[in-house]
Amino acid sequence: MYLHIGGDTMISSEEIIGIFDMDTSTVNKATRDYLAKAEKEKRVIYVNFDLPKSFIVTDGGVYVSPLNTSTLNKRASFN
Repeated sequence: MYLHIGGDTMISSEEIIGIFDMDTSTVNKATRDYLAKAEKEKRVIYVNFDLPKSFIVTDGGVYVSPLNTSTLNKRASFN
C-alpha cells in the first residue's frame, strides 16, 4: 500500500520506519543532529516548501511533509 504524504508524493507503507511531529521531535538535540546529518548527506526530500509539520523516516531517506502526524496516521490506518 502507498501513503500520500502531501503534494504529489506517495511512499510505500513498507518503507516507513516512523512518522514524527516536527514541533515535538526537534526539541531533542539527537533528533536535530539526525536531521542535520541527513540533510548533509542529501537524504532529505521536501514534499513542498510549505511550513513543515512532520517528517517521515524511510529506508530511502527522510521526507518532510506539510501534513500533521494525525492526518498521516489516519491515512496509514485506512490502508
